[in-house]
Amino acid sequence: MRRHSVVAIWFLAPSVLGFLVFYLIPFAMGVKYSFMDRPNDGSFVGLANYKALLHSESFRKAAKNTFLFTLGGVPITIALSLSLALLLNQSIYLRNWLRTAYVMPLVVPVASVVLIWQVLFDWNGAVNSWLHGLGVSRTDWMKSEWARGVLAVVYAWKNIGYDIILFLAGLQHIPRDYYETADLEGAGSLHKLTRITLVYLTPTLFFVVLMGLISSFRIFRETYLIAGDYPHDSIYMLQHYMNNMFLSLDMQKLTSAAAVMVVCMLVLVSGMFALERRFTKDLD
Repeated sequence: MRRHSVVAIWFLAPSVLGFLVFYLIPFAMGVKYSFMDRPNDGSFVGLANYKALLHSESFRKAAKNTFLFTLGGVPITIALSLSLALLLNQSIYLRNWLRTAYVMPLVVPVASVVLIWQVLFDWNGAVNSWLHGLGVSRTDWMKSEWARGVLAVVYAWKNIGYDIILFLAGLQHIPRDYYETADLEGAGSLHKLTRITLVYLTPTLFFVVLMGLISSFRIFRETYLIAGDYPHDSIYMLQHYMNNMFLSLDMQKLTSAAAVMVVCMLVLVSGMFALERRFTKDLD
C-alpha cells in the first residue's frame, strides 16, 4: 500500500509543481501586493487598497453586473439543459444526432463562435434583418440593455451541451426498478420526476450548479471578443475591471479585486458543498 502511495505521489508531482509555480505562488504574491502601496519596495497599508476598491464606482458596477448575470444566466441554462437531457434520455427520433448537435459548441473555437454571434446581432446582422422584415425597428443589441440578454444566450449556447452530458450520465445511473415500481403503484409523470428523478439527480445537479457558477465568472472571454475593452455598462464584468486595471498598471486595485473575487468564489463553493452534504446524506 505504501509503495502504491509513493508511485502515486511521483506521478502527481509534475502537476502539483506546475500548480504551485503557475497558480498558487503567483496568487499568494498578488494577495501580498494587495496590502502594499506599490509592488516594488512598497509599504504595508493594511486594508486601504480594499477600501479604495469598494469605493470605486467601476468595481461596484462590475460586481453588480457579474452578480446579476450569474443570478439570471446560470438558472436558465441549468433549467434548459435539464429539460433537454430528460428529453434526450427517452427514445425519440434522431436522438443520437441531437446529442451530437448539443456537444458541438464544446469543440468549436471561441473566436469563431463569437464571430457568428457578431454577425447575428450586428446592426446590419441577421436578427435585425429578420426583425426589419417583420416591420420591427432595428436594435443596437450590444450597445443597449439587450446586451446582457445576448450574453446570456451566448453563455447558455456554449455551456448547455456540457450540462446535458452530465445530466444524461446522472439519469442513466438511476435504477429503472424505481420507475417500474412507481408505475405499478400508479404514480404520474410529475410524481416520478420530483420523487425519483430529481432526488437521485441531486449530486449531479449540485455539481452542474457549481460548474455553472464558476463558468459565469469566466464569461469575460466571450464578452471581450464581442464588445471589446469597454462594453455596454450592463455587461461590464469583474474581469473587465481587472483587465483594465492591468492595462493601466494599477496593481493594487487589480490584486485586491482578484482577491475579493476568489474569496467570493470560495464562499459560493463552500456553501454548495455544505448544501450537497446536507441533501445527499439520506441517499447513502
